[in-house]
Amino acid sequence: MFERIAGWAYRRRWLALAAWVLVLGAVSFGARVAGAEYHNDFSLPGTGSQRALEALEGSAQAGATVQVVLHANGGLAGQRARTGPMLERLRTLPHVADVREPVANGDGTVAYATVTLDGQAQDVPTADVRRVIDTARGAAGDGLQVELGGDAVRGAQESGGGAAEGAGLLAALVILVLMFGSLLAATLPIIIAVFAVGSAIGLVTLASHVATVADFTTPLLILVGLGVGIDYALLVFSRYRTELLAGHPREEAVRRALDTAGRTVFFAGCTVIVALLGLVVLGLGSLQGVAVAVAATVLVTMLAALTLLPALLAVFGGRVERSVRKRAPKGDRWRRWSGAVQRRPWLAAVLPAIALLALTAPLLGLRLGFADSGTDPADTTTRRAYDLLSTGFGPGFNGPLVVVVQGGSGAADAAREAIAGTAGVAEASAGGTATVIVFPTTGPQDQRTTELVGRLRAEVLPPVAARTGATFLVGGSTAAVVDFAGAVAGRLPAFVGVVVAVSALLLLVVFRSVLIPIKAAILNLLSVGAALGVVTVVFQHGLLGERPGPVEAYVPVMIFAIVFGLSMDYEVFLLARMHEAWRRERDPADAVTEGLATTGQVVTAAAAIMVLVFGSFLLSPDRMLRQFGLGLATAVLLDAVVIRCLIVPAVMQLLGRHAWWLPAPLARRLPEIALERSV
Repeated sequence: MFERIAGWAYRRRWLALAAWVLVLGAVSFGARVAGAEYHNDFSLPGTGSQRALEALEGSAQAGATVQVVLHANGGLAGQRARTGPMLERLRTLPHVADVREPVANGDGTVAYATVTLDGQAQDVPTADVRRVIDTARGAAGDGLQVELGGDAVRGAQESGGGAAEGAGLLAALVILVLMFGSLLAATLPIIIAVFAVGSAIGLVTLASHVATVADFTTPLLILVGLGVGIDYALLVFSRYRTELLAGHPREEAVRRALDTAGRTVFFAGCTVIVALLGLVVLGLGSLQGVAVAVAATVLVTMLAALTLLPALLAVFGGRVERSVRKRAPKGDRWRRWSGAVQRRPWLAAVLPAIALLALTAPLLGLRLGFADSGTDPADTTTRRAYDLLSTGFGPGFNGPLVVVVQGGSGAADAAREAIAGTAGVAEASAGGTATVIVFPTTGPQDQRTTELVGRLRAEVLPPVAARTGATFLVGGSTAAVVDFAGAVAGRLPAFVGVVVAVSALLLLVVFRSVLIPIKAAILNLLSVGAALGVVTVVFQHGLLGERPGPVEAYVPVMIFAIVFGLSMDYEVFLLARMHEAWRRERDPADAVTEGLATTGQVVTAAAAIMVLVFGSFLLSPDRMLRQFGLGLATAVLLDAVVIRCLIVPAVMQLLGRHAWWLPAPLARRLPEIALERSV
């Protein structure tokens, strides 16, 4: 099948190119005309926070709120001529349901007015939120500082990755030029990635009109699409170069490249897609749309590597061949490295494994959540509003809890009295006839606030409910984050187990070995664990200048799905060449040497490109994208350098012939699926 695909794309090169240009142009034009309808869905049916939100539907308290924070060193009493008209103008704006008068702190230097919108933050148009921001900040001046906070304001001010994508592509081009010695040859993998990512962005933008797609999906699929697109194209192009240097004509070299590396790309891409689609069964709102969008990006990227690259090689084949023959790769360096590892396999396997376990250790203290305004850049209005509220009223005012009271005479007053006397509560006030507003003594991201939510639900409110016959629901944005993080943590083990089992089964079928899938699963889990350990240290504990806070709840599951699939790329690529040598010579030591010698350069080059592409997203102002960039870059670096160059050859040397062992009864029942050409 792969030979037929390669032959068709090579012979019908202009048709294949025209088809891809047409697809890219059509989806890009359609996306531009239709626009995007991104929508964040953080709902979790059945949780306390979701039930509280549903109970408030239809009331003035159901909408998102914006805090207009006022500050004047000389006191706000003299600023009423500026603040009063500003609040009146806010009441007339679209989607503003209510504006409450400012509440001042003890010395009258800080106050906040609450603006209630007529919908949730993700449902109010960004343009209308910006009108609220501009109207409020227009009153600033003459000693009056006006800042705004709230989820709607954060969403309106967020920006994309900036120069991250361009920096990543430029770094990738430099590595490819150094590897191939030709700008044309180096450009081909980047062209594949650009076509694939451009088509995927258009498709996802159109899909946002019929499905729930989060607003951070586009930068994430660019992040993954660029890395995977260059990676897949590089694997195929590297094998094409090998076949050319073996003396095969250009068309035959393309056919043989797709019949070997093309199978590897197909298998690896399917593994990533399966891992990502596994996220759908978690049932976590926006995460489902993100998973499908990134999986679609990987699918489009895989198709581009299998169809567009052969067409480009047919068009530019002569010039590429001349540059390839001038810069033939040499495997002697990798053979020497493999020999050194094989002479001391225990040392090469145990010490790196201990280092990876040490990097994984911080993961045991991982705390999931969502970043709030306290982690925004210092020059944003949301961060300044957050700091002013913390200074004037205490950190808990940035994330109040809303306790919804259903039924029971006098239940709200009884609940307020019980809550007010609870450790960790700064203030509990009546928010209406059926609500109690609770201000913790600690900030929204503080672990003690999470513990307070659990204590209210498990210890404080049940006795009041028993006395009054009422039902109490603890909600609000802070409680919703606690519920979402708890849902992710609770469902993560099952998801990891399913992905690992499916991947191990695929490796069992492909390599017809019992021990190789077990080894691959353990090592891939080590690389993911070490990467998440680094993310935990940097973002949760505040290393390298990051503001301490929880790791975004989406990050671990997405990183696991993506990295576990990408790890299979290198695992399959390396083991396929080892298996090819094993079937030819039946010498396990020689198979390890040949596998590393023939794949070492391309694996390290592909990994270096991915590290630079992923790492470039550390330039993003968005905290979630920085976490993704660091996690993915660290995982790929550890996987390519520590695992593929040290642990895998060492373990394969120790296993010897047993690495390819398969019980005869199982061998008779398994289908034959080969990744390499017959020998």
